[in-house]
Amino acid sequence: MSDSGQHRPPRALPPPRRRGFAALVPARRSSLVPTALTDAISDRVPASLSPAVDALPGLARIAAATALHTAEWGVTASTRTGLKLARAMVDPQAAAELSRDLNEAASVVAGIAKGVSAGLPLSQAVAQLRLPGETAGPPVPEGGGLSRRESEAERLRAKGAKLLEQSRDVWHPETGHPAYERILGDLAPDEARIIVLLLKDGPQPSVDVRTGGPVGMVNSQLVARGLNMIGARAGLRHVDLVPQYLNNLSRLGLVWQSSEALEDLLRYQVVEAQPDVLAAMHSVKFPKVLRRSLHLTPFGVDFARMCFTTEDEATVAAFPAHLAPPAAAGEKQLPRA
Repeated sequence: MSDSGQHRPPRALPPPRRRGFAALVPARRSSLVPTALTDAISDRVPASLSPAVDALPGLARIAAATALHTAEWGVTASTRTGLKLARAMVDPQAAAELSRDLNEAASVVAGIAKGVSAGLPLSQAVAQLRLPGETAGPPVPEGGGLSRRESEAERLRAKGAKLLEQSRDVWHPETGHPAYERILGDLAPDEARIIVLLLKDGPQPSVDVRTGGPVGMVNSQLVARGLNMIGARAGLRHVDLVPQYLNNLSRLGLVWQSSEALEDLLRYQVVEAQPDVLAAMHSVKFPKVLRRSLHLTPFGVDFARMCFTTEDEATVAAFPAHLAPPAAAGEKQLPRA
C-alpha cells in the first residue's frame, strides 16, 4: 500500500520573526522583559531607524531605543517651549500665563532648596512641599485679603478666649511658662552652663574699665565693658564668646547687668587681676574701674529652676538671691541720654 493514501499531519510553521524592539531579548529569556514593554518601546522607534536598532545586540538595543526616545522628547519639549515664547510675544494673555507658570516653578524650586539648606533630606523636602495650587484654607476672594484678615482675627480671639477660660479653671495644671520650650531652642550649650552657674552660685562680679584722671572727670571714655570670669567659672568650651552669650541671654529676658557692686568686694580683686582687665587698664594712662554685677531676672530664675534642676532641687533647695531689674522691681528708670 502506498504512502500516498496515508494521512500526514500538517507541517508546523516556523514562529514569526520578531522585528523591531520585540527582538531585544531572546525567546528563552522573554520572561525577563514583558512583551507589552518591548512592543510599547518598539512602537516608539521611528521606522527609518528600526533596521539600525535591530542590528544592535541584547541590552544595547534598549539603550539605543531609550536614547532615541529621550532625544525625541527633548526636541518636542523644546519645540513646545519655543511656541509658548513666540505666542507670548504677540498675545498678552499667553504672556501672563507663561509668567505665572515660571513664578510657580521658581517657588517650587525655592521651597525645595530652602528645605535642603535647613538640613532636611531631599525626599522629605519634596514631601513637605506645598504645590502652588494647594492652599491651607479657603481661597482668598479677589479684590483684597479682607476675609483672610477676618479669619486671622477670629483665630486670635478664640485663642485668647481659651487662655482666659484656662485662667478661670482652678484644676488646669500649670507646667511652667509656655515660652520655656521655645527659649530652650534658642540657647547654646554654653549658655545653659551660664544659667546654671548664676542660679547655683548667685550673681557674678563684672567690671567696666574707663578713662580716669583729670580728663576723665570731664569726659570719661569707655575702654572695656563687662569683663568677668563667667567663662572660666562655668567651664565653657568657647570662652571668647561670653559677650555674645550674655547678649543673647539678655535678649531672652533671662540675665541683666546691674550697676550695683556685690557685697563681697574680695571677689572683684580676682576679676581685676585677670589678663584682659590688666590689658585694658594698661592701655590708658589713668584707668578707672567700675564694679558691676550680673544677675538672673525673676523670669530667668523661674526658667532655670524649671529646666535645669531636679524635682527635689526645684522644690527644696534654696538658691542665692538675685536683684530684680528696675522695671521688674517697680523702680523708676533713669532717662536715657
